[in-house]
Amino acid sequence: MSLEIYIVCGLVALLMMMALWVSRARRSAKLLEKEKSDIVGEEERMFHFLHDLGEAIEKDSSPHSVNRMIVDGVVDVVSAKGGAMYLSNDTRQHLVPKYVSEQCPQLIGLPLEVMRRAQKDPRVAESHIRLSNQASDEGILGHCLMVGKAVHVADVKTHESFRDAFVNYEEDVSAMLAPLRHGGKDLGVLAVAKPHSLGVFNEHDFSVFRSVAEQSSFALGNSLVHLEANEKRSLENELRTAREVQRILLPQQNPWIEGYRVAGTNTPARIISGDYYDFIDLGEKRWGLVIADVSGKGVAAGLLMAMCRSVLRCVAMGETSPAKVLALVNRQLFPDIREDMFISMAYLILDGDSGHAVMARAGHDPAFWFHKETGEVTQIKPSGLAVGIDEGDVFERVTKDYAFQIEQGDCLLLHTDGVKEALNGDEAEFGLDRMRSTFLQSSPLGAEAVLQQMLRGLKEFTGDAPQMDDITMVALEKRVLTP
Repeated sequence: MSLEIYIVCGLVALLMMMALWVSRARRSAKLLEKEKSDIVGEEERMFHFLHDLGEAIEKDSSPHSVNRMIVDGVVDVVSAKGGAMYLSNDTRQHLVPKYVSEQCPQLIGLPLEVMRRAQKDPRVAESHIRLSNQASDEGILGHCLMVGKAVHVADVKTHESFRDAFVNYEEDVSAMLAPLRHGGKDLGVLAVAKPHSLGVFNEHDFSVFRSVAEQSSFALGNSLVHLEANEKRSLENELRTAREVQRILLPQQNPWIEGYRVAGTNTPARIISGDYYDFIDLGEKRWGLVIADVSGKGVAAGLLMAMCRSVLRCVAMGETSPAKVLALVNRQLFPDIREDMFISMAYLILDGDSGHAVMARAGHDPAFWFHKETGEVTQIKPSGLAVGIDEGDVFERVTKDYAFQIEQGDCLLLHTDGVKEALNGDEAEFGLDRMRSTFLQSSPLGAEAVLQQMLRGLKEFTGDAPQMDDITMVALEKRVLTP
């Protein structure tokens, strides 16, 4: 073969190699361009996702909307098939599915019983996946939560968390998972997945996923904070409304009783009071004065107080015995009072013409009685059992009437235990001795003065210490008639 032929063959081979190199270079350039385009597109999707998520939180969107936006947004950013968000329950022992996207591949194992039932009805498996809580230390979700960092699982079914487990997993799926944390607290797990038929997640996908998961944790945490704040505001508004309703149930003004001055006051320790007082016009110049204290505080005590007021007003008319009235109240309320609650009450019936009074006491604090003639203070303390402790027989055997005569210048003070048990900064009680002393000094000045000085004395004693119990008082004074 001549030299010319060798040269021609060499040139042809070189040209072919150069053509191949150019072809490969073009393909590489296209691949690089595609990778660049994919990265740019991924970044744009991530920015749009974060922007939309921020707007949703600013608008105080519902928790479900935020959960859905996070999952669907992350799925879109990393080009997954589907995703899910599981949040920890109150005990931190289970993960609860809050949102699972429509086409999300299986992320949890199926119990054998579920698989057997799913062979007849595929909806059984789907329902189990979307509704079943997962133990916080089981499966790939629990594994992610325990390791406390994002994980990339190339093949879910071969993951160590499914070995020797009493569940089955058969799909060919890759997944990325990240714990959701905010303020040092585990909120749950965010996961995305896709079947192997659509490819696998690469390192860049995993890096992007970690970033958006961190932002999602922050967004979710803020959303929960906003939700709690809104719920708290809503509850406070409802409690204020309940307080206004309760305030209407208390006397709007002191009654006018010829020859007497009567005054009452109620200072709740919280928004809702468990104390109440009432004045009932019984007709023929007869009046009923009642004061009561429901054990406990808050809404439950307030509701029981309202029930007690209604029942007493219903049974009081036509009755001349306070003990009989309290017995009727007890029989009416006993079936509806919780075992850990009771009501202490004092009920007095006054005959305005004669000054004759009868009082019964259902486990309530004794009333103070200032005697104008002697200048002494005694206590009125007939025996009695608190309402709600006994069904009726024992209550009616123990609770007795006490009759007495109110003279001109005499003054009575009915009160709840929030007065004597008021604490100062040293946790010392106001006590009966201070009450007696304050009452003795103020009684000659009239019913309104008694309440004013008692409240003033309490304030001076307690200072800035918080009020621990409701404070309720009723004062009754028989005026001195001038000739």
